[in-house]
Amino acid sequence: MTDVPPLDLSSDVLALTRALVDAPSVSGSEEPLADAVEAALRGLGGLEVERVGNSVLARTSLGRPSRVVLAGHLDTVPIADNVPSDLREVDGLQRLYGCGTSDMKAGDAVMLRVAGRFGVPGAEPAHDLTFVFYDNEEVEAVKNGLGRVARERRGWLYGDLAILLEPTDGEIEGGCQGTLRARLETTGRRAHSARSWLGVNAVHGLASALATLAAYEAREVEIDGLTYREGLNAVGVSGGVAGNVIPDEASLTVNFRYAPDRDEDAAEAHVREVFAEALADGVTLTVTDNAGGAMPGLSEPAAAAFVAAVGRPARAKLGWTDVARFAAFGIPAVNYGPGDPQLAHTREEHVLVDRLQPAEDALIAYLSGSPA
Repeated sequence: MTDVPPLDLSSDVLALTRALVDAPSVSGSEEPLADAVEAALRGLGGLEVERVGNSVLARTSLGRPSRVVLAGHLDTVPIADNVPSDLREVDGLQRLYGCGTSDMKAGDAVMLRVAGRFGVPGAEPAHDLTFVFYDNEEVEAVKNGLGRVARERRGWLYGDLAILLEPTDGEIEGGCQGTLRARLETTGRRAHSARSWLGVNAVHGLASALATLAAYEAREVEIDGLTYREGLNAVGVSGGVAGNVIPDEASLTVNFRYAPDRDEDAAEAHVREVFAEALADGVTLTVTDNAGGAMPGLSEPAAAAFVAAVGRPARAKLGWTDVARFAAFGIPAVNYGPGDPQLAHTREEHVLVDRLQPAEDALIAYLSGSPA
């Protein structure tokens, strides 16, 4: 691994974003960048800094009546010939291209700029602040650095509001959906397809479940003024062993994206209720993955003040993010970052330069207790 040049937190947010993007940090190789982030934060002189693997934690301890946690992951998906960064104008707009620009090194740069503002001796933020830069978000959940912090340094994640700087194109996205995956399976009896009446077709046994999905009407629910739309869909199907054999096994994988007013048990109960007819006909259902969502908590004073500071209406987060880890601790959590989620993980990944400074300014205004 190559050492990362020292990070200058006094440089503007665009320059800092470029420096982060130019330091490759594909999942599992974040150590050099984590080292640079740790050194920069320790150099400020006003933060308690701790290292957990390749996650870097820093916080103020000023005795403020409230604490805000800012979190962002340092890793990226594999590079697609898009490092180092490339700044150019396209369609009249300045765009910074490169792996991680949108997801989420632009957000990390904003966090570092905030740390550079409030992490020095004599700074006067309106809230105590915690910064969490973590590793391995883009891979399987068991490796997720924020999960490791939650297990080993849970107290570092407590606060009155958590802001995850995932890409939201400069909008506030409250909470997140839960996600459940389940496998429905049927069995039958093999036979030659020329004498199909001698067998029982397992694929046909999924007909009731598929008809149920086709007729399913997704629920919409409003929480804190945000509308979450649920969805239950088939995402995979398998069955059959040869073109002349009646299949004796078949399975259907479904994904339920559910509003955060349901917990994991309620989500599973709903899915089982939806497929009650199929289950009565002998189909089995096995939940293979179930991660609860996060309530937006926008009625909480800290969250409401943040929405006011940004000056734009919040919207529901349609998808699962690590805000759910904070919600599990009863902490209101929102997603807010300058990147565009639709560009994440693409070869054309980039961030609009004019999204960067407004994101920093809104956070500074909120955290300083000043109007936006």
